[in-house]
This record gives sequence, structure tokens and C-alpha cells, in this order.
Amino acid sequence: MNPEVAKVLKRLHYSLDVMLTCVRWYVAYPLGLRHLAQMMAERGVSVDHSTVHRRALKLLSALHKVFRHRKHLVGKSWRMDETYILLRGQWKYLHRAVDKAGNTVDFLLRAQRDKTAARRFFEKAVDHNGEPDL
Repeated sequence: MNPEVAKVLKRLHYSLDVMLTCVRWYVAYPLGLRHLAQMMAERGVSVDHSTVHRRALKLLSALHKVFRHRKHLVGKSWRMDETYILLRGQWKYLHRAVDKAGNTVDFLLRAQRDKTAARRFFEKAVDHNGEPDL
């Protein structure tokens, strides 16, 4: 097991199944933390909404690092594009990198168009996936 994930998991007061279920529901569905606490109470598990929030933050960051390393390789030829999309009634700028097969290399969603953020995004994509062919 990844040492970072093991470090987070050894401090869990609740069982791993309970916390992973709460975190999965929190990420996958538009539920509030208090709703999750009520749903777990219906299942006989008393968990506080603030505990779910703290564990979600820790587990998600640890899992993100693990999954980033296990991500499928993308092609060596990929392109960057920028567009804007309407999200919950507000316009957002979407920067994304896509390889030739259409697989998403990485993406960045911002409220404002920012040249330095786009450059940092591009550099991060290159660091994680290698320099693309032209």
C-alpha cells in the first residue's frame, strides 16, 4: 500500500468501509455533509458531518496522488485548446490537453482567463505526461 494512503488510513476512527462510502457519496452525488451524516445514521453508524469533511479532504488528496501515478499513458502527440463553458449560470474558461486518440491528458477550469495559470497548467501537464511531439 502507498505510504501516504497508509498514513491517512491508520488514523481513521471509523472503519475504512464507512469512510470510503461517505467520501464516494460526497464526491459522486450532490449531497451535503449533514445529509451524509443522516444517511449513515439510518444505517446504524453515528458519524459527524465535520468528521466526514476532514476525512474526505485527507483521503481525496492521498487517493489523487496514488491515482495520478497509475493513470494510463497518453500518446506523445497531444494538443491544447481553450474554450469557455456555461457552468451553473456562470461562464468559466476551460483549458484542456487532448491526445490524438481523444483521451484527456489534463484540464484546468478557471473563472477568469489567466495567462500565467494557463502556462502553469501546460507545464504541469508536460511534467506529468512528458513533452508532446509537435
